[in-house]
Amino acid sequence: MTSPQVKRRVVTWCHRYVVNPVTRHLAGRMMPGTALLETTGRRTGLARRTPIGGRRVGDSFWLVSDHGTASPYVLNIVANPRVRLRVGARWHTGTAHPLPADDARARLRELPRFNSMMVRALGTNLLTIRIDLDPADGKL
Repeated sequence: MTSPQVKRRVVTWCHRYVVNPVTRHLAGRMMPGTALLETTGRRTGLARRTPIGGRRVGDSFWLVSDHGTASPYVLNIVANPRVRLRVGARWHTGTAHPLPADDARARLRELPRFNSMMVRALGTNLLTIRIDLDPADGKL
């Protein structure tokens, strides 16, 4: 296995069994710069919740995936781009768009610092994702 593959496997294991279970309960509430992304499982059809870091800009939420299309939540987005996103205590619905042409490293400079630092350090294939939030009763 090459170094990026080993790195991705180790980081994925740590996210799945250590970081995400704890962060899932705190994301968007007690941890500024985080949100909870709910996708539909591409195989099971079940809701899958993943804590993410990013920032809301107007009617969109921006994030950078650290493993690009190798991340399970990105594969779920590719299969079904309709998502839910909890920012703070409020849930939003929207449509996610992977943006491979976007400069993910430059995008990270615009997103919350701590999360961006971790994504740069742990990432193997950065991918920008924009979630266009649906209007709710005429306002977001």
